[in-house]
Parts: sequence; C-alpha cells; structure tokens
Amino acid sequence: MKTLRALLCASTVAMLASCGEQRPEFFSGYAEADYVRLASPIGGTLARIYLKRGDQVARNAPAFVLEQESERAAREEALARVERAQAVLANLNKGKRPEEIAAARAQLSQAQAALRLSSADLTRQQQLANAKFIAPARVDEARAATARDQAHVRELQAQLQVAQLAARSDEIKAAQEDLNAAQAQLAQADWKLEQKTLRAPIAADVADVLYREGELVPAGSPVVSLLPPQNIKARFFVPETALGTLRVGQDVVLNCDGCGAAIAAKISFIAHDAEYTSPLIYSKENRSTLVFMVEARPAPADAARLHPGQPLEIRMAGALPAKVP
Repeated sequence: MKTLRALLCASTVAMLASCGEQRPEFFSGYAEADYVRLASPIGGTLARIYLKRGDQVARNAPAFVLEQESERAAREEALARVERAQAVLANLNKGKRPEEIAAARAQLSQAQAALRLSSADLTRQQQLANAKFIAPARVDEARAATARDQAHVRELQAQLQVAQLAARSDEIKAAQEDLNAAQAQLAQADWKLEQKTLRAPIAADVADVLYREGELVPAGSPVVSLLPPQNIKARFFVPETALGTLRVGQDVVLNCDGCGAAIAAKISFIAHDAEYTSPLIYSKENRSTLVFMVEARPAPADAARLHPGQPLEIRMAGALPAKVP
C-alpha cells in the first residue's frame, strides 16, 4: 500500500508538471476500505466458525465461538455464591425460626400462670394477716414470690420480642454487601462467557477468516475481517496548489475501469499534514512535490461497486464531464 501511495503521489506531481500551472483534468487515486475485525478480549481455542471468505453476513448473525468450559464453570461458582448470600441475608431479616418463637411463647405462658398463682396467694396471705391468723412474715414471703414471678414474665416477654426481630443493622448491612459482591462477580462471569460468542455487528461481506477451528486464538486477535460496503472510500492526492480549492463535503466524481456510470462521492477528509513524493528539502522551487491526501466517500449503494485497491480517476463535480469507461 505504501508503494501504491508513492506511485500515486508521483503520478499526481508528474501530471501537474506536464500541465504547468493549470489545474489537472483529474486526480489519480484508488479505492480504500476500513475493515471491521472481530476479536474476543479473552483467548481460547476456536470451537466453531460460522463464516467463510466471500460470504455476505447479516447484522447480529453468529460469527464464531471459542471454547467456554472454564467460563461456564466460573459462572456456576458465581451463581452459587449469589444464592448463598441471598439465603444468609433472608435468614438475618427473618429473626429466629417459628419453632423457637413458639417455645418462647410457651415459656412466657408458664411464667404468666405462675405470676397469677403467686398474686392470688399474696391476696390470701394479706387477708389472713389482717385477720391475725398468720404472721406478717408470711405476707412478705408471698409478696417476694409475686415480685419474682413478675420479673420472670418481663424477662420472657423481652426474649420473645428479641426472637421476633431481625439481626442487628450492621450484620444485615454486611450481608447485603456480600450479596452485592457476589452479584457483581456473577455479572463479570456472564460477561466473560458472552465474549466467547461473537456476532456480526453490521451487515457486511466477509473479507477474510484468519483462524480455523481447533486453533488457539490469543486474546484480542482478530478471527474474522468484515467489509461493510459503506466503509469503502476513495483516496487520492492533490498538489499544494490545488489544496485551497477543496473542502470537506465537496462533491466529486469517481471513474474506474469497468464500473459503468460515474460514481458520485463527497470529500470526507483532507489531511492536515503534507507528504512528499521524494525526500527533498522544502523550498519554493520544489513545492510542486508537496501533496496532501484526500478521502471521499460515495453512497453505500455506489460504494459496493468499488473494490479496495482499485485505481480511480477523481474529478471535481461539474468541472469536466465524467468519463464513462
């Protein structure tokens, strides 16, 4: 491609020199393409290739699959971690088991029955003491027993309330963070698994298939090279004297051997840096050797008529009648 560019630069300068200071009839150029190269960020053995060179592939059609055993195992592990973290968090939010709560309620009922008994005994002892049938010390004993049973009831009520509560907030927060980390790990495992199956991101022609099934594909190495028709463009070189007459968006006309009618295109890029046709030191005398690269893009339907590397003649639209080979 560098040799082709050098020859085009030289032909542009020679054509300009032969025309003196007049604007050349056309600029020589060639068709160029921006390829879409499909690669996986994760390496692995190529398990299946769905495309072959020369195919036309639709958007989102399967392209290739790399082996996935390791990624599937990692996903299963991550999924198990998520389920475990969810169970721990749910357990902390529920409090104790129903059976434990039922046992606490039974103990509370027993304590309340004992309190009712001691309270009734205290009432009888007070009546007997008032009638001078028993000593006051018996009343004190009954009053102490009632106070004891009351304290026991309050204790069991508090225990039942605690059993019905969830775990402490800091424990629940720690369990939630564990669940978030497990879910993030699962998302990462899903992403890695998805990267082992690639689909065509755009409708295109298959320009090349670089690996075969069973070969080891390094991470980031392209497996398939696609050429969307709209990615074909014209590239040509203009001398420094003609640069000021060009602008991005300007209409041009492309001609090529066997292409039939001329192809309309628009200038999409004008290089900011100059190129020389030979390693000369710039001066006023040799500025004719100074050229700038220009790119023009046709409509997608017309771009399909061009082939990368094909020689082109580029004319400014309306300047001269387009030549039809």
